[in-house]
Amino acid sequence: MLLASEGRRFSPDAVALAAKLAKHAKADVHVLTVARIWGSSLGLPHPGLKPNKRELKQQHEQVAEAIGRLKKKGVAAEGQIVSTRAAAKRIVAEAARRRVGAIVMSADPEKHWFLADMMWSQEPYRVRRLADVPVYTVVESQS
Repeated sequence: MLLASEGRRFSPDAVALAAKLAKHAKADVHVLTVARIWGSSLGLPHPGLKPNKRELKQQHEQVAEAIGRLKKKGVAAEGQIVSTRAAAKRIVAEAARRRVGAIVMSADPEKHWFLADMMWSQEPYRVRRLADVPVYTVVESQS
């Protein structure tokens, strides 16, 4: 089981769903989050575009919080932070490498395809299109 995020906090509902699915499948959960690389300068990697210490610390805290919630629910979990420009491709590649049975992600409501292609927050839907395993998107409530 893979609990993944493109950088947002893991919602309690997504963690609960991952725990439920993992218990049912008698599997462990791997928590994966992406620290975004913002681009390149003249086609070359630029240190100013990589995640800074504050952003990496925030990602570490999010992963630790999700692992803590999973362990309280009786599910074994481990975590990882990766840096990339293409979050969906990296999440799908990690799922394939670990041979997971499903991916769970927190998500915003789905937007029109034309707008969604330009929005980082629509990454869970790109993961769903690319993945060979079921992807459960848990839409966060607006209230």
